[in-house]
Parts: sequence; structure tokens; C-alpha cells
Amino acid sequence: MATEAPGAEIGFSAPAFSLPATDGRVHTLGELAGARGTVLAFICNHCPYVQAMLPRFMREAQELAAIGVSVVGINSNDATAYPEDSFQRMKKLAPGLPFPYLYDESQSVARAYGAVCTPDFFGFDAGLKLRYRGRIDGARKDAGAAGMPRDLYDAMKMIADTGEGPTTQLASIGCSIKWRAANE
Repeated sequence: MATEAPGAEIGFSAPAFSLPATDGRVHTLGELAGARGTVLAFICNHCPYVQAMLPRFMREAQELAAIGVSVVGINSNDATAYPEDSFQRMKKLAPGLPFPYLYDESQSVARAYGAVCTPDFFGFDAGLKLRYRGRIDGARKDAGAAGMPRDLYDAMKMIADTGEGPTTQLASIGCSIKWRAANE
């Protein structure tokens, strides 16, 4: 069953993190932040919503990088219950991605941000204040129609240009984050 991301407190400061990435390094939020904005996308390998939007997200990441907005993918799913989301499987997917793919094994980063689904997009301004929490576009699990509005790209372009996000933000929908049992 699909999960919809809730609204978020626009203006909240991005919590700092330090996470391992598929490139073999540990990255911090500070080093990954873009000069004009940053997108943190909670994604995973197995979710059909992520799989469907990934080609579009890769395009958006490349075009956003060209305007000084960095994009980061974070996988917070429980890999014990969902082995396709393991760090080893992330490494197999990563070579084609135009952004760092980080592993939040403890799930503490997802909890700090209030992420609930994959994909779940958080768009920050140059000062790492939240200005956008919404969808990539209106396609959901489909490829999407030509000329469809590019919600994430348009929001981040606006944030890069003005420091402010759009007043209308439509929620992302996807698979729920796969949380570990509380007793683990």
C-alpha cells in the first residue's frame, strides 16, 4: 500500500549526518551541500515507485547540478528484512547514478528528517533550510507524459534563484520506509 509523505515545517534546518556511501567513503551533509541548494532523497533499490522514477530523477540530478544544486540519495530501509536494499546491492546500482548514494543503516537520519516513504524528497536552500518537501512529478509509478510538470526541478530552480520554495507543494507517494523492529 502506498504511503504519502506528510507536510513538513518549511524553514527547518537540515540535521547534520555522516554516512557511508557506495563510493567507499563516508560523507557529511556539509561536504555534500550545494552552493545554491541541496536535495536529499530517501530512496531504495526495491521500491517500484523508486524504480519507476529513477530515470527521471537521474535527469533532474544532472540538470540541478548544472545550476549549483546538489542531489544525494539515502537508503534507510531495513536490509535484513529487505535484502535487495542491502549495502552490497546499493553498490551494484550506484555506478549509473549521478549522485552519491548513502546508507543509513541505523535509520537515525531518516528519523531525524521525518522521512516516511521512498521516494521522499527534501529540498533545502543554500543555508540548508527546508524550502520544499514534495514529489518529483505527477507520474507516480508510471513513466509520465511528455510535458508533465517537473515539480522537484522547478521547486529547486526557484529555491536556487530566490531562496524560497513554491507555495503549493504536492506530497510524494511511495512505499513506506521499512523500519527495523523496535527490539533490534
